[in-house]
Amino acid sequence: MPRRPRPLPESLGDAFSVAAARAAGVSPNRLRTKDLESPFHGTRAKTAPEGAGTNAEDGSPPSPWELARQNEARRAAIFGTAMTSRMFFAGRTAAILQGASIDPGPDLVVGVFSPARAPRHAGVRGIRVAPKLANVRMHDGLRMTTPATTWAMLGAELTVRELATLGDSFVRIPRDSRGGLQPRQRIATIPQLERAALAGRRVGVAKLRQALELIRVGSASPLETELRLDAAADGLPEPDLDVEIRDGRGRLLGISEVVYRNLKVAVEVEGDHHRTDRNQWNRDIDKYASYAAEGWEVVRLTSAHIRGERPRAVAIVRAALLRHGWVPG
Repeated sequence: MPRRPRPLPESLGDAFSVAAARAAGVSPNRLRTKDLESPFHGTRAKTAPEGAGTNAEDGSPPSPWELARQNEARRAAIFGTAMTSRMFFAGRTAAILQGASIDPGPDLVVGVFSPARAPRHAGVRGIRVAPKLANVRMHDGLRMTTPATTWAMLGAELTVRELATLGDSFVRIPRDSRGGLQPRQRIATIPQLERAALAGRRVGVAKLRQALELIRVGSASPLETELRLDAAADGLPEPDLDVEIRDGRGRLLGISEVVYRNLKVAVEVEGDHHRTDRNQWNRDIDKYASYAAEGWEVVRLTSAHIRGERPRAVAIVRAALLRHGWVPG
């Protein structure tokens, strides 16, 4: 039987640079064993088991798209072990590392400030950035463009709709497990996005300006943003977002994503965990019963209603608004 490789120093973790391994006393032969992979020059990582990863939302097996995002984050962590102090992650890679629901590109995006030479590595798209067009910070131990800069740089490749969706995710104010708003956890503001967009001559600035007009605080998911944009394009009134619904005595009944307050219509965009999680399902039933007792109509939608072959979400919402007295202008 082949001998098992000697254990690596725990200080190296799952990904490390060759230089760090050699400094820790690891031999060149040990760095060539089959339990290690070398995705980038000068790096090593413990081979990931097949099927690793879970869906961040509900712990279910990840979709191919989610697996691609997890793989991008893993590759960035590996490359980060050998990055020089001049380098930083940018573009789609930075967006994913900051939690954005965006498709990764074929290569990691790694930038440097002019006049330094852009990095050249297999699996890496190196870019050179004018210093006035980018701000950089540390995030989870990796150097990358700030969320506002990341959003502005992606004006060169995303559509206006995609920029609005990404912007919504960056300016959202998260809530804690009890439903309390956590403004300190928001990673960007609309004024920050605007300053980044207008920091200097930038490819895609016209699209950035259009997207800024569409971005709102309160969308909890890309599906909610897409629904809002589709509804606006069809002439529906502007909804309130991320709203606390209370009864006549001020008691909190629930929090709803898209709300037409004056018409007492609440729209819920539900992921699959609303169906598969028994506790969530029971909470939903109680919540909607409380809404109904206060005269609210709840419109429940899924991704099939918004992104299906024949999207009908806007028509369903429109019908509910008309039932509650909305008069189109």
